[in-house]
Amino acid sequence: MARIILHIDFDSFFASVEQQNNPEFRGKPLGVTATNGRTAIIAASREAKKMGVKSPSRTFDALRICPHIRFTGAHFREYFEISKKFIKICTRFSPYVEVFSMDELFLDITATAKLFGGVDGVTKRIILAIAREIGEYITVSIGISYNRSLAKLASGIKKPNGIYAITPENLDEVYKEAALTDICGIGPRIEKRLQALGVYRLLQLRQVTLSQLEAEFGTSEAHFLQAVAWGQDQTPVKHFGQAEEAKSVGRNYCLPHNEYDQRSVLQHVYELCEEVSSKLRRLNKRAFVIGLSLRGMESMYGNRKLSFYTNSGRDLFEGCLYLYHQWQWSQKPNAMVRQISVWASRLSLSNATPLSLFENTRAQKLQTTIDMLNERFGDHTIRNGFLLYAPRLTTMPNGFGADRLERKELATMYYS
Repeated sequence: MARIILHIDFDSFFASVEQQNNPEFRGKPLGVTATNGRTAIIAASREAKKMGVKSPSRTFDALRICPHIRFTGAHFREYFEISKKFIKICTRFSPYVEVFSMDELFLDITATAKLFGGVDGVTKRIILAIAREIGEYITVSIGISYNRSLAKLASGIKKPNGIYAITPENLDEVYKEAALTDICGIGPRIEKRLQALGVYRLLQLRQVTLSQLEAEFGTSEAHFLQAVAWGQDQTPVKHFGQAEEAKSVGRNYCLPHNEYDQRSVLQHVYELCEEVSSKLRRLNKRAFVIGLSLRGMESMYGNRKLSFYTNSGRDLFEGCLYLYHQWQWSQKPNAMVRQISVWASRLSLSNATPLSLFENTRAQKLQTTIDMLNERFGDHTIRNGFLLYAPRLTTMPNGFGADRLERKELATMYYS
């Protein structure tokens, strides 16, 4: 029995949500910028894209292309809540819903399509439900095929607000028009190496032997590319209730301006450590390795093994501070920072890790109380004294593929 897989992708998701919530933005070019005030456009509306505005891009460039474009800050929590509504809608039609990112998912309706009037019945019901329960200005494009890879390719063919099906009969016609990078898993670097082999279109990929691909890409990538050439993909669609075990937890933050004040840099690092530690505690995990990345005129990144497992923000910051001093960052002639990343890895369940000799039960009880207050009144309500007068960061979803905490929350939602 041939599989029936849908790839459902929101059209200009962030911008469409802003247009749905603010009628003044509807029908007009709109750029969604990061909430911290940087000049980067992270999403453009359909109207802006038609004018040539891309995302990501700079507001300066967008204004040059489209002088009447408007800008608004992103509201990630709102997008996250809409994503959850979208997922719940899709679970009505199949338990096999695989969340690919905040604005797209796969839906395997092989066994359930006939219950809703076939593929047409499923797609029509989903579109109506989105309009009714999320908003009429928010649309999706739907790709239909017999495997995941082709379903994702199909969803981009009739954008926006379109439906397209790739079948064995029209596969070659689609491949004649599709670019190599239209296939998920083929990026610019792979494309360039394929072009060096004389492959510029997907159909040409069939002319390259497996041994030639293995010589250039290695065994695993070569088999993937050969499968792509013939439209093959046996990857199953996993329902999101099967949350993967977290192997690391991290947070990346782009500062609102180039920061030269090293105290401010370290305050931002501390706040990110607090956020990562909060995620660890909510996942019931402790970390043995802490990582830090500072990017500016120069870039440094590295990690440090701790002497014990921990989920304390203070402990994580001490590890980051060690790396900061080891790099002699403050002594660099261009010690400017514009992006900071903090991550924790080598995770283990909190009740399965050996206790530190210096374990402080009073500090643990205090941390539990602080977590309760932050949960009730908002992230970063209670902060360390070192952060006094420092700007308060906004906790936001990293995206489903990047943050296992959100994955766990979705799995909980699935079973609730």
